[in-house]
Amino acid sequence: MSYRIQRRPSAPASTAIMARIGAAASALVIAGSILRWSGADPLALGRHVLAQSFGSRFGLEDLGLMVSPLLLTGLAVAVMQRIALWNIGVEGQFYGGAFGATAASLYLSGPAWAMLGAMAVAGCLGGMIWILVPTLARAYADVSELITTLLLNFVAILLVYYVSTGPWLDRATHQLASTPRIAARVPSIWGTVHWGLPIAMALAVMLAVLFGYTPWGYEVRISGANPEAAPYAGIPMRRRIIAVMLLSGGIAGFAGALELAGTVHRLQGGISNNYGYLGIMVAVLARNSFLGIILSATFMAVILNSGIVLQTQGLNANAVLAVTGLILILTAIGDEAAHYTFIAFDQRAA
Repeated sequence: MSYRIQRRPSAPASTAIMARIGAAASALVIAGSILRWSGADPLALGRHVLAQSFGSRFGLEDLGLMVSPLLLTGLAVAVMQRIALWNIGVEGQFYGGAFGATAASLYLSGPAWAMLGAMAVAGCLGGMIWILVPTLARAYADVSELITTLLLNFVAILLVYYVSTGPWLDRATHQLASTPRIAARVPSIWGTVHWGLPIAMALAVMLAVLFGYTPWGYEVRISGANPEAAPYAGIPMRRRIIAVMLLSGGIAGFAGALELAGTVHRLQGGISNNYGYLGIMVAVLARNSFLGIILSATFMAVILNSGIVLQTQGLNANAVLAVTGLILILTAIGDEAAHYTFIAFDQRAA
């Protein structure tokens, strides 16, 4: 009896999950080894990180604040993956949403609940507008959304920098490169943790139901799995692409509006904190499962919060990005490895 390695069309869920856990653990071990090599004590740093992140209310509130935007940007990426498209421009749509919500705050007036509603709508529209050109280019000219969405990120970032240091600059304080503080804020549910967290979790459940149990979601999944056969089944591919891409942009824009109204409270450069880019990793870690993104966003929030704690111990901020990149690479390797298995065969019969 001999054995050979064979690739399977799809990896079993349990094997894929173990591969992800192994990838994350391996990345942490490698990062710990590098810290040891550089003269630091990784175990002491680990205990310090755990104590600061989970041992105090302040640390838990920070985690709660980070989970909301990571969860929403991860959902924005996962939505596009349902139709086999990549949204690399979540960062730009996040800025577009924050821009739209700020405009609503500056130029509209009314009671707080009405302003929050207007800012949420404006945020969603801002994200949808920012992905509109890549959407039309993809739907009508088959232009890759990878390039168009990515390039618009830089435009959005520069636009926000321009308005927050120019036309919308806070003239009262003037020393801050930001707009005035917005009038309406998302109410808190626990300390600094606001209602954005349960809203984002509820949205994950709604998307899971929409794409998993409705005819529309079924058609989107069929369109993504077999775009050549979908038109023969009567599925309007172009309309599905437009709807899914705009939905993805709207979620990313809503994330920007929520970050503005719930956490930052004024538009400024760097408001995203790379949440858009990290959302890609959140979705990949969860294998684009809407409910799984809740866990992967929490895990990523722990990594980010750990980086902040480690910076107080004198480590470079880029170390966090290096660890997240390492996790992504090892996850990709684990994903591919999970597809392979050993097959026993009788060599004499062969």
